[in-house]
Amino acid sequence: MKLNEQSIQERGWWQEHHIALPHYDRAAVRETTKRNPSWLHFGPGNIFRAFIAAVQQRVLNEGKAETGIIAAAPHSREAIDAVYHPHDDLSLMVTMKADETKSLEVIGSVVASLDSNPGSLDWQALERIAAAPSLEIISFTITEKGYKATSGQSLAAPADTMGKVAALLYKRFCAGGQPVTLLSLDNCSHNGSVLKEGILQVAEEWKENGSVPEDFLSYLQERISYPWTMIDKITPRPSNDIAEELKAMGFEDMGFVQSKRGSFYAPFVNAEECGYLVIEDDFRNGRPALEAGGVIFTDRETVEKVERMKVCACLNPLHTALAVYGCLLGYHRISDEMSNPDLKNLVVGLGAEGIKVVEDPVVLKPEVFLRECLESRFPNAAIPDTPQRIATDTSQKVGIRYGETIKAYAKLGKALELTYIPWAIAGWCRYLMGVDDQGEAMALSPDPLLASLTEQFKTVELGKSVDVHAVLMPILSDASIFGCDLYEAGIGEKVERCFAQLILGKGAVRAALHQ
Repeated sequence: MKLNEQSIQERGWWQEHHIALPHYDRAAVRETTKRNPSWLHFGPGNIFRAFIAAVQQRVLNEGKAETGIIAAAPHSREAIDAVYHPHDDLSLMVTMKADETKSLEVIGSVVASLDSNPGSLDWQALERIAAAPSLEIISFTITEKGYKATSGQSLAAPADTMGKVAALLYKRFCAGGQPVTLLSLDNCSHNGSVLKEGILQVAEEWKENGSVPEDFLSYLQERISYPWTMIDKITPRPSNDIAEELKAMGFEDMGFVQSKRGSFYAPFVNAEECGYLVIEDDFRNGRPALEAGGVIFTDRETVEKVERMKVCACLNPLHTALAVYGCLLGYHRISDEMSNPDLKNLVVGLGAEGIKVVEDPVVLKPEVFLRECLESRFPNAAIPDTPQRIATDTSQKVGIRYGETIKAYAKLGKALELTYIPWAIAGWCRYLMGVDDQGEAMALSPDPLLASLTEQFKTVELGKSVDVHAVLMPILSDASIFGCDLYEAGIGEKVERCFAQLILGKGAVRAALHQ
């Protein structure tokens, strides 16, 4: 069996294999979307297909929408050519539950896929979509670095995503200036403001060189909204095990490919069952009834509280600690780490420290969210998520994941009460030595500061005397990394003492965690 529009008409096979199909007339949705496009999305990767497209599918299934999503590739056509067009824009969603069962569903809410190469036929289609009065949303899952705008872009041939979107918005401005909402669905702090800043940077340059009038900037600031959002769903790269299971089930086309940028694509996506999407309800030209798909709409202040709860206390700090210690101890699955009582104790303690100073957002209860992470999400053996993946770009994460809690404790005069955060930071420093707990060389995950950070540890050897303060001080005092000077905050010396225990010799990491 192949995944395409023709095959899903043979409903008996799919029912026999317990695979859910769209409940709506997809051909009718496609035609309505073509006439009156309402939702354009940049970033057709796994989190989009596993979460955003699945949410819109539920809305369509309930008859609360008439149009689907148009997906646009911000960089290259690889995902479009590899997994969208060969499968008529359908995806197979594999939900991996905590009880190790799986549910399968064909997601059909994406009804067109385009690349964004200026001058191409697809680009001309994007220009028509952008100018359509019916367009409600342009959304994004392009990762945080995708919002960085390149200087010197041409309006006629924009180079990056921010430039391309700004050019499309100029088409909309010239076509009458209808309002629209730009919706970042990426996991970064204050993502709507980050998106707005990137768009305005490009537009300001174009205004300065005479490419666009002053009124265009007023349009971007007054007629367009940039809501903040919080998104949370673990969506690892496609699993070889899942691909083999699907092949055994009878699928002929479930292999996956790796793009030139290092991303993995497959006709299927695998993800955990749990997922949260909280959105500031600020839409200028209407929006789909996403609440029917489980989305929470609220105000900006509440979105920020939810984000801080997740990123600073209940999930991300714990994930980072599991990542660095998991690498040191030779783990290759987060779920396996949760069966280690000492690692579980570490993250339970981290959660308890963070939750004391996080404000309750009400729409999601911190205690419930934390318990779900500890008891069902992290231990979910069906999720093939690795500490090595999560350890990527840690220097860009520790400021928000630990720094905010440290500053909150310091403000209360209680920084010395922190126990688990110093161990988490010391573990990251120990990780940067590039040597595991058995003294063997260990590959480090990509990080923009990796070269300068690892240089600090060139003189450190397991079991040998070293001036720990001299090694760690340049890192722990760097407010650009942690959001504050850890010595001024009151925990720098405590991190040093933890680190000293972690380098006593082979097995010191495991022994220190147990102690």
